[in-house]
Amino acid sequence: MYAIIRDRGKQYRVEKGANLQLDLAHRKPGEQIEFKDVLVYHDGEKVKVGAPLVAGVTVVGEVVKDTKARKIRVYKYKRREGYHRTVGHRQQHTLVKITDIVAT
Repeated sequence: MYAIIRDRGKQYRVEKGANLQLDLAHRKPGEQIEFKDVLVYHDGEKVKVGAPLVAGVTVVGEVVKDTKARKIRVYKYKRREGYHRTVGHRQQHTLVKITDIVAT
């Protein structure tokens, strides 16, 4: 059994028990999250494809922890002008464990 969900403009293929790294931030560990934007649902025999969403299917997940990605360094430089800047960025992610796919 699996589903394809949409969250913040990205699509993810999820199964029960899978870990998912999302661009959510500042969630408490143990918090429940429901994903209602289900695009495709496969129950093992039949595939339901939404137009655009599948009605009656919800994916439930639990927040495991907040993490950060590797640091990215952005370097700006303009030749012959003495201008250069270095900026760093670390994207924050939330690790979510999919606990259930509920179909009614």
